Amino acid sequence: MGLEEHIPNGLLLTTMEKAANWARKSSLWPLGFGLACCAIEMLCTAASRFDISRFGMEIFRSSPRQADLMIVAGRVSNKMAPVVRLLYEQMPEPKWVIAMGACASTGGVFNNYAIIQGVDKIVPVDIYIPGCPPRPEQLLEGIMKLHRKIEKESLKKGQRIKRI
Repeated sequence: MGLEEHIPNGLLLTTMEKAANWARKSSLWPLGFGLACCAIEMLCTAASRFDISRFGMEIFRSSPRQADLMIVAGRVSNKMAPVVRLLYEQMPEPKWVIAMGACASTGGVFNNYAIIQGVDKIVPVDIYIPGCPPRPEQLLEGIMKLHRKIEKESLKKGQRIKRI
């Protein structure tokens, strides 16, 4: 069964929202923000064994102006928090954040004055990935959850689906 049989007149109908969200989820450009041991696992997802390029994300951007997904991998110190916030603000809309690891999500085992107890205190987080450190497979699962979330987002300004 070919495509021509499913679309006899060569006409395909969809909504602008579905087309735009498909394009957004299919071309996320991550800003790799590795702060600790979770960064090694994040970088492993670009290796041939896990192959993040099948999601269109093979190049981790080094500039926030070229990225739309911030992956915060590791603990965020009080000194680093303003930098994380500034980089997030420099990213163009729409933008998403993944908190990778126990330290990025809740501060992990570092319950002291120097470590932010969750990156969600400084930037809004869309997906939390548990573990210490989480495996590359967990990051890929988090990315697939983010894809499902992006597919449901509205194009109306200021309207985003409730965070997971």
